[in-house]
Amino acid sequence: MVMILGVFGSIFLHAESLTDSTSVFSNFNFKPTTEGSNVNENHTANIGLSEFEEFEDCDVCGCGSSGGSMGYGTIGNGDFIGLRYITQQYQSRDGIYNNSPWIDENFNTMQAWARIPISQKIKLNVIVPYHFHNRQFIDGTSQRINGLGDISILGFYQLISPKLDGFLPEQQSKFKHNLEVGVGLKLPTGEYDRANNEGSVNPSFQVGTGSWDVLLASNYSVSHQNWGVGLLANYTIKTENEQEYHFGNQFNYGLNLFRTFNTMNAKTFTPVSFSPVLGLSGEIFGENESYGLAVKDTKGSVLFSRIGVESTYGKISGGVNLMLPVSQDLNGGAVEAKMRLGIHLNFVL
Repeated sequence: MVMILGVFGSIFLHAESLTDSTSVFSNFNFKPTTEGSNVNENHTANIGLSEFEEFEDCDVCGCGSSGGSMGYGTIGNGDFIGLRYITQQYQSRDGIYNNSPWIDENFNTMQAWARIPISQKIKLNVIVPYHFHNRQFIDGTSQRINGLGDISILGFYQLISPKLDGFLPEQQSKFKHNLEVGVGLKLPTGEYDRANNEGSVNPSFQVGTGSWDVLLASNYSVSHQNWGVGLLANYTIKTENEQEYHFGNQFNYGLNLFRTFNTMNAKTFTPVSFSPVLGLSGEIFGENESYGLAVKDTKGSVLFSRIGVESTYGKISGGVNLMLPVSQDLNGGAVEAKMRLGIHLNFVL
């Protein structure tokens, strides 16, 4: 992973020498997850529709267009356009009983994403995901789905901007802070299919929620020289889809610490930056509703530890972030998160 990042560099150093180091957190946010369908092989179980509906979706297990707490942007760059790959691993009970066997589930997402400047204080974030997921059942059968996910569009406004106290990094010794807020929509561009939920307690095996959702987001950061801390939060207000299923609202939050190391390519005089990141990310899910009735065991929460590294080189920026669960309670214990990994490669605007 470190070798992948070796080619990345300059914009972050430039931001540190001409602006405040907290500006690197202005892109770092979290967004909610989604779900979808398109089944190749269906696994059937000896339970009826009424039984599996008691274990309907928990968004963390599916196919969020951003991967949940992976966020809307990155630490190491400002405005960009690029690609991000996210893989998530889970285990779910294949049945409704405590002794039902566990099955392995892999959720994979390739995103085209961008943070585009509209004005000095307004930025537009766009994420277009494509999902390809699979799971293996205990009887040897498998299920695979793929397709376009739910597109997210969100605008950020910078309420507090850091002030300059020097043009050189060594002159920027004061504490600085930065605050931005955002609002947007998640579009129902990914397919949601109730039939795809049958045969497992984890019906989040989808490529879309089928609903129009409202996204609310905020980022606050404070820094001193090359050290920085960011507080991140967002909230998703979800609506009922055309199949009369209503996913519970979702809250994401995070705390991240970073340290930036700067150098320069001696041959090309291109600035290079390297930023390790440590943090915690949490996700809380409200109860779902089906045909207007509450669905049992659909509330959930998970807390992830996060370790990553981001770097820039010229107009190229990239990073790797690994998230591992610290504590969790998903679908009444019927679903367990194992890990989440994100890799991105961007062109800085």
